Amino acid sequence: MGMEYQNSRDKVVDMRKIIVFEKLLMSLILLLAFAGTLVYAATPAKTDSSPATVIDKNLKANIRKSIDRGLTWLQAQQEKNGSYANHVGITGLVATAYMRSPRHYGEKDSKFIESAIKYILSMVKPDGGIYDKDMPNYNTSISIMALVETKNPAYNNIIKNAQKYIMGLQFDESDGYTTDDKMYGGIGYGNPLGSGSDLRPDLSNLKYSLEALKASGVPKDSEVWKKAIKFIERCQNRSESNDQSWSGNDGGFIYSPSESKAGKTKSYGSMTYAGILSFIYAHVDKKDQRVQDAVKWINANYTLDENPGMDQEGLYYYYHTMAKALDAYGDPVITDSKGVQHNWYADLANKLMKLQKPDGSWANEADRWMEAMPILTTSYAVLALSASYPD
Repeated sequence: MGMEYQNSRDKVVDMRKIIVFEKLLMSLILLLAFAGTLVYAATPAKTDSSPATVIDKNLKANIRKSIDRGLTWLQAQQEKNGSYANHVGITGLVATAYMRSPRHYGEKDSKFIESAIKYILSMVKPDGGIYDKDMPNYNTSISIMALVETKNPAYNNIIKNAQKYIMGLQFDESDGYTTDDKMYGGIGYGNPLGSGSDLRPDLSNLKYSLEALKASGVPKDSEVWKKAIKFIERCQNRSESNDQSWSGNDGGFIYSPSESKAGKTKSYGSMTYAGILSFIYAHVDKKDQRVQDAVKWINANYTLDENPGMDQEGLYYYYHTMAKALDAYGDPVITDSKGVQHNWYADLANKLMKLQKPDGSWANEADRWMEAMPILTTSYAVLALSASYPD
């Protein structure tokens, strides 16, 4: 009896051990499963963890220093009247560069910015434009962007009037144009007859106009966007959407429906970025095939050593437009024609820091489109570096 009791007791103890072991084993399995879930959830998407998307902390710090050096140099170039180079557009670019920099300066943070804004305001005309003597569209568009950056409601009416002025420069039915005309929807410098400047619309001027109108809140349903898209299409080497007989099919862009600064109808870098940016400003989805074909051209011609198709001419405008376009497009990585992935912002930043002069300025030795003027090119460079700076 005693032996049978002991055996029975031992069996109960063994069963209890088995039950405890099973519970521990189940707990361990659940713990491992939960840990695996946490690891999976904490693991970023492949594109986010790729080295090509990372901006190193040291690089970020150096970019900020480079921007600060550029702004310090610009500060010393201001004229007594508050302008930079006595030019409304350039003054607007400098003021915007300060306010869009990583330090996010405000209008009242510095007398230099405040006096630059006052100079811009002194150029407001009764017709709503903001300009001195020439290039009224270019100057008005850039001035709008500077005034918008101040976030000062006192300028709302000035901005609205300037919007109307720019939209009034668009080639449309009010000027006797129809949708079949190749210049329809475009905007040029806006100069009056006899001023000595080209009257024809072009993609560069249109890009500035659309940027200003978008930044200042022109509604998405405004006709200005639809009209602009017709002109943008006719500047793209894409016969599926360009009804002009000269059109090729590489997806790149030229200066206007009848002219390429790279020769004949050859696509080139700065205008292709301007085309992408213009489509995006005009509310064309980035997945739209017109945009995608332009991006393919960019991938095939990716470089920071030149303005593709133009060598060194317009190089800083190229950097400036590239930064804005790719920031608006929203993809941190470009895959070039060899399949190599590039963090375009890191590439651009390293290139610009290498080109920066000891005094903090930038300048282009190829003196075309005013790029030998350090105030202009330094503004371009600072704006390019600030466009996708990882705040």
